[in-house]
Amino acid sequence: MTDSFRTQLTRGEEVIDPATWSGSVPVAHGIAPRLRIGRSRWFNLLWLLPIGFVVLLVAVAAAKGLRGMPAVQQFITRYPGTIRPTGRAPVTGTPLWVGVQHFLNLFLLLFIMRSGLQILSDHPRLYWTRHSTPGRDWFRIQQPVPADPLWTAKQDSISLPGQVGLPGLRHSIGLARWWHLGVNTLWLANGLLFYILLFATGQWQRLVPTSWAAFPHALSVLIQYLSLDWPTENGWTAYNSLQQFAYGSTVFVAAPLAVVTGLGMSPALSTRFKRISTVLSIQTARSLHFLVLIWFLVFIVMHIALVATTGALRNLNHIYTGRDGTGWAGFLIFAISMVIVIVGWVAATPLTLRHPRPVQQVCAALIGPVQRLFEHVDATPGQYTEKDISPYFWHNGRYPDSVEYATLRAGDFAGYRLRINGLVKYPVELDLAQLRALERHEQITQHFCIQGWSGIAKWGGVSMQTLMDLVDPLPEAKWVVFYSLGDGSDGGVYYDVHPIEQLRYHLTMLAYDMNDEPLPFGHGAPLRLRNEVQLGFKQVKWVKGVEFVAHYAEIGSGHGGYNQDHEFFGYRQSI
Repeated sequence: MTDSFRTQLTRGEEVIDPATWSGSVPVAHGIAPRLRIGRSRWFNLLWLLPIGFVVLLVAVAAAKGLRGMPAVQQFITRYPGTIRPTGRAPVTGTPLWVGVQHFLNLFLLLFIMRSGLQILSDHPRLYWTRHSTPGRDWFRIQQPVPADPLWTAKQDSISLPGQVGLPGLRHSIGLARWWHLGVNTLWLANGLLFYILLFATGQWQRLVPTSWAAFPHALSVLIQYLSLDWPTENGWTAYNSLQQFAYGSTVFVAAPLAVVTGLGMSPALSTRFKRISTVLSIQTARSLHFLVLIWFLVFIVMHIALVATTGALRNLNHIYTGRDGTGWAGFLIFAISMVIVIVGWVAATPLTLRHPRPVQQVCAALIGPVQRLFEHVDATPGQYTEKDISPYFWHNGRYPDSVEYATLRAGDFAGYRLRINGLVKYPVELDLAQLRALERHEQITQHFCIQGWSGIAKWGGVSMQTLMDLVDPLPEAKWVVFYSLGDGSDGGVYYDVHPIEQLRYHLTMLAYDMNDEPLPFGHGAPLRLRNEVQLGFKQVKWVKGVEFVAHYAEIGSGHGGYNQDHEFFGYRQSI
């Protein structure tokens, strides 16, 4: 019982070869975005392009007709669009710090959006309920789920072009998340500083409508824009009311909503703050997060178009030089900044493929303190009942295909033994009958997959606290390794490591039953781990061994798990 399964592990590569990535996962193209209408009809969103063009033509024609009506002309004269600042010292102009933060915001959003699309491609479906039931998604960029009962979420992932997604490989969600979470910390820091300066200097007054008159002014501006007879304006003095609504909602609504919905997908926070997660489920949060992305994309396109067509040189001087004029200085700085943006865009993917571990380490240093904070959030039971159990629970992972597992399964796991050893006083081997004879533990909890799907199930088994009481870990045991009967995508036994602190949590257990039935093959028979403050890839299935260790540095490649060694996931994934 002192033998370790460590010799069955394999080490991951430190440079990515796209041809062999993730077990040589093949390229799989998605489909044009689809929106579900009713119960089963799907609308191809590409039709919005010609429909939008026709609607725009009709709107322009209607606006031109309205402009010829005396009442509308009087309305535009009364409400020209811009409410001029009043007071002894009205806030006008654009300080230089606005230009600097404007560029940083654009540069950081570049990586956030690309990595966000990569994350979406790993489960290319969105839902409004906490269940991820096929056919109940409201948006998808993938074909309907096949009838194969063992179809996995990894098989359902799609490929993105290398310069669209980041890093651009199919099922590269580990690195995509590092980019997304790491750069987001810089974006949040930049945004917090932006908020402070906005209110400290009074610049917020330029972005937020402060009078009910802003509504008719905004309507007037909209009519003027659509009629192609645009208002005479100078953003140096004041933004028009339509701009204020656009800027204000983006800065003070969309940006905070992006943060809140991002945290809403955290397993640790969702299982701890039940009242919030009951309303803002992971799938609702994920859908809203996506809609915020769409808002940002539409805003960026419209913003660039209007900057370019309403006096480009003057507008660029406002943004980049902090001066009101039509010289070329602003354009020159803009051109240099665009070169930096393009270089960053082009370099991000090859940099990630050649140096994935440093990319992971840098991003982990940025987001790590927050993850460490969240992983100490214990979860308690009671949020879900049997009526909440999901009608469909996705499969995932590489199924065991060894002779050893096939033999055990053919014998209804009569020969199965769970080995618990390492830094413990009393190492043991337990068969299923002995495990079932221990104090039974049940919980109904929500599963959070790193790919984005979720599901609720009832788990029955034995709590890890009961097993630890049985083997009595030594004081130097700080981490616990769970070994699988299955292999990882690149070969070698799948494993994952958890801090011993989390094994004492009430909702950490080894499950042998699922929804009052013996654990099925696809979900980890005969035994699987449940640690509800972590993401799904850490819930090792087909468990054959548990080893208590001082540290995981000498296990596998030393990064805390199979996916951490081979696909650059993180050993702590509480968000």
